[in-house]
Amino acid sequence: MLTKQQALQRLETDIQLRGLSKHTHESYMIRVRKFLEFCDRPIEELNEMDVRQYLEGLIAENRLSPKTINSYSAAIRFFFAVTLNRPMNYLQIPRLKAPKELPEILTRVEVAKIIEISKRNIKHEAFLLLAYGSGLRISEIASLKVTDIDSEAMRVLVRSGKGKKDRYTILSERTLITLRNYWRKHRPKSPEGYLFPGNKNIGHITNHGIRTAFNDIVKKANIKKQITFHTLRHAFATHLLEDGHSILQIKEMLGHSSLSSTTKYLRLANATANVTSPADKISEECEDSEL
Repeated sequence: MLTKQQALQRLETDIQLRGLSKHTHESYMIRVRKFLEFCDRPIEELNEMDVRQYLEGLIAENRLSPKTINSYSAAIRFFFAVTLNRPMNYLQIPRLKAPKELPEILTRVEVAKIIEISKRNIKHEAFLLLAYGSGLRISEIASLKVTDIDSEAMRVLVRSGKGKKDRYTILSERTLITLRNYWRKHRPKSPEGYLFPGNKNIGHITNHGIRTAFNDIVKKANIKKQITFHTLRHAFATHLLEDGHSILQIKEMLGHSSLSSTTKYLRLANATANVTSPADKISEECEDSEL
């Protein structure tokens, strides 16, 4: 008979063998552990009804979003299909339909205001320009190395981004100037070559450190929108679309696996810009017909 601890150890091995991300690793382990603690039966006897009962309880608590509940479902499905090697009728475990809400988007004026305030600290300005000027995620900025900045080709190499994929994205002239000024001022001494070393030059700066600096800047900029550091990446993609750049180019720079992940920015871009409503053309056509 398989104990809960043995099952969790097997699950962890399965996650490691598939090279899943640290975030997925932590998420699956936590969610499956909670599911097993909920079930008061031997693991060999668990089935779809146990999963349904657990997910129904999460929904009834009304504390978790549909997206979070679906993440519990995904973890438990992985546990049954891979770790237990047990087929299930997934029609009995449907995914919740999550509302497709558009994230807040910053205007160009708001971005400029945030970056202007960040000039008080050259390192913070570099963070923001890499996010908005190159579309980098917070973790990608934290782990950048000096050798990843290609000033000749004006591009940034992102190593092991989401999905553990390498990619190139654009490097703006303004970002390059800021990075050079940052380098001259701080002369980072990371043994591993990190552009933004951690405390005492150990490892690289943490996501929390970047996020804290950003939140402080947004507060000083008096931006009332509900935004995060990731909002700068949204602005990068949206403003490129508004400027007429190819969605395929943007997809590659963002490192999206699927084009559908990039097309959401079509809904964020100002689709009404330079468009004349047909209602405004009625009077024009009437005037022409009277001539």
